[in-house]
Amino acid sequence: MRAIVMREFGGPDVLRLEDAPEPAPRAGHALVEVALAGVNYADVHVRGDTYLAPVELPYTPGNEVVGTIDGRRVVGLTRGGGYAERALLHRRVTWDVPDAVSDEQAVALALQGNSAWHLLFTALRLTKGETVVVPAAAGGVGTLAVQLAARAGARVIGLAGSAAKRQLALDLGAHAVVDSTAEDLTERILDAAGGPVETALEMTGGATFAWTLAAVAPRGRLAVYGFAGGELADVSTRELMERSLTVSGFWLPQLYGDRTALPTSMRALFDAVADGSLTTLTGTTYALGEAAQAHHDLAARTPTGKLALDVNR
Repeated sequence: MRAIVMREFGGPDVLRLEDAPEPAPRAGHALVEVALAGVNYADVHVRGDTYLAPVELPYTPGNEVVGTIDGRRVVGLTRGGGYAERALLHRRVTWDVPDAVSDEQAVALALQGNSAWHLLFTALRLTKGETVVVPAAAGGVGTLAVQLAARAGARVIGLAGSAAKRQLALDLGAHAVVDSTAEDLTERILDAAGGPVETALEMTGGATFAWTLAAVAPRGRLAVYGFAGGELADVSTRELMERSLTVSGFWLPQLYGDRTALPTSMRALFDAVADGSLTTLTGTTYALGEAAQAHHDLAARTPTGKLALDVNR
């Protein structure tokens, strides 16, 4: 079968299209004929050997796919192997796609949709009337988080690096937007929110983490789900104690074994897409052999919406 194979860690050019062996059968798994494979920042970390879970080479990236199993249209989460014509899906993280949801919509929900939902409602425990900062508000997780938070009655402050992306966040329901590249980010968040915020998400790391945390109110909560800037951040326990702050980490695979968490969020996401109250933004869809270009574009932070690989191209 055709698959993207990494034989070394490094830049996007290590992603090469090859003929690869079929996935070996595994207990509890089914073989899916892949139609679309989602492209995510997690794949960038895998490629650069900075992912939270170590991988062994040679390796095929890709943590979410849409396809068919015995004629059923499904979407599911993988632990690698998604950038291929066929992949294995565990039954606990495989869901039938409703007729009202397209393949392009479904591929945005498995990893990024579930991440947005649980970041807001499991990690942050966001409630109506609170203010939440959403970074990369025009990206895959961000566009969904903006909408989900606004639907829940929260006041959303979206962060984005260009005027067009900030306008997109506003169009999706953000109440205010801030230039994420500004070095006075803390002050801009405070101005946009009218004071310190109760909750915030953070996925850039480095100085952006510190600037975002500084805008969180005493007894506020911040959830970290990445370090796209490549720099980890240290947390001062003195600062946490002085303001009674809660800083939590979030990694979606920790929920894969939970029998209720992901089924609950997937039902909510499917229903919201089907009734039109949640919009998934389809970004560029690349041919399977263009995986390197997809990673180039993702690292440049130029795209908006969901990036995917069409394995039939």
